[in-house]
Amino acid sequence: MSARKLSEIRGVLPALVTPFDENEDFDAGRMRKVVDFLVERGVDGLYVTGSTGEAFMMSPDERKEVLEVVIDQVAGRVPVIAHVGAISTHHSIELARHAERTGADALSSVPPFYWGFSQDQILAYYTDITAATGLPMCAYNVPLAGLFGFDMIKRLAEIPGVEGIKYTASTHHDIMRIKAEIGPDFILYSGADEMAMSGLAFGADGLIGSFYNAIPEIFLAIYAAMQAGDLERAKALQETGNAVIFFALSRNPMAAIKRMMAWQGADAGFCRRPMTNFTPETEAALKADFRAFAAERGLKGLRLLETMNG
Repeated sequence: MSARKLSEIRGVLPALVTPFDENEDFDAGRMRKVVDFLVERGVDGLYVTGSTGEAFMMSPDERKEVLEVVIDQVAGRVPVIAHVGAISTHHSIELARHAERTGADALSSVPPFYWGFSQDQILAYYTDITAATGLPMCAYNVPLAGLFGFDMIKRLAEIPGVEGIKYTASTHHDIMRIKAEIGPDFILYSGADEMAMSGLAFGADGLIGSFYNAIPEIFLAIYAAMQAGDLERAKALQETGNAVIFFALSRNPMAAIKRMMAWQGADAGFCRRPMTNFTPETEAALKADFRAFAAERGLKGLRLLETMNG
């Protein structure tokens, strides 16, 4: 049973990367270092085996192993949300029960995808998974798996145990509507990195995102600025974060995030195929391009720039 309610998990939560070695095997040693890197930087929790964690490129047993390593290394320092999404309800329940046994604080899941399931089938999926454990569920609204309309989110919120949603969509007016019509206790995490300030301004309780692995200080500062009502500072920080995001998006983003972490002393390893990785030569070019880009844009306040070597 979870020691925390979803309402207690707020702030900035990186959607954790999964390090693989040169042979595409899970690298537990690198994973432990990545966990320490982020926890020591002050993040408020970790979201494990989601899209950024390349979950759909892993077997269920591998996903279990990743979660076990993360929870062991976290050692209670921050909350852990385990993403258990799969097309199969059977597999998701298996992952959910394992997450509960392992010590996760909450569950999350994309809706089942690929076959174009009906709303009733999707509702049954979340109902079955949530009923299988005592952990709270955070539904996941993301274009890659199919976006929920507002009426569907209202129906999801009626399922016992569904306590919130990871909202990775640009329709931030619905964040305000969710808070107004479903209620302030339905926890909402803004999932679009480039719109973190907007999500918080419209009522999000926290942030879950990919680039929080590489530049956590920017999003921690955005969250703090919004809590303090300092919109100008939040805007300036968001502009810095977005500059890094859009630089990486055009240059193999998942692999770029992992290399940017490595430049800061947290080698996050490699991606699994069909994703591609940087060679030593292309990584050197990436680093040179980023240095030039940062100088041109006048980027400041990035630990990434302070730790790059070679």
